[in-house]
Amino acid sequence: MAVERTLSIVKPDGVQKDLIGEVCRRFEQGGLHIVGIKMLHLTQEQAKGFYVVHKERPFYPDLVNYMTSGPVIVQVLEGEDAIQKNREIMGATNPAEADPGTIRADFAASIEENVVHGSDGSDTATQEISFFFDKDEICARTR
Repeated sequence: MAVERTLSIVKPDGVQKDLIGEVCRRFEQGGLHIVGIKMLHLTQEQAKGFYVVHKERPFYPDLVNYMTSGPVIVQVLEGEDAIQKNREIMGATNPAEADPGTIRADFAASIEENVVHGSDGSDTATQEISFFFDKDEICARTR
């Protein structure tokens, strides 16, 4: 396994429910290190740009509105097989299908408001990280 980086977002419903610390704790206990983190309130332009891949889908306007409805936490996670590990810790997009003990099974209200986002692959992770972070905002763990 290789050390990877992936993007994680605590979505507006997760921030509203005060789950920031719990989400970070679960990632850290799962072997992932937070190497970049910040809170943002996305603009419509930012949300549209980030989710442009879904532009033609019927849920796109609702997704943009949801992601701009409150602040989010964006973070870069690093570790062995980080992309897959992040996705396992998050659980299935539909909380009704998520494994017990995952973030979405424990805290998500619906498919739409499912607390967290995570990159789905290596290329996506690279693109998503660079959307939110400059290289000097990511701090490699030296201790």
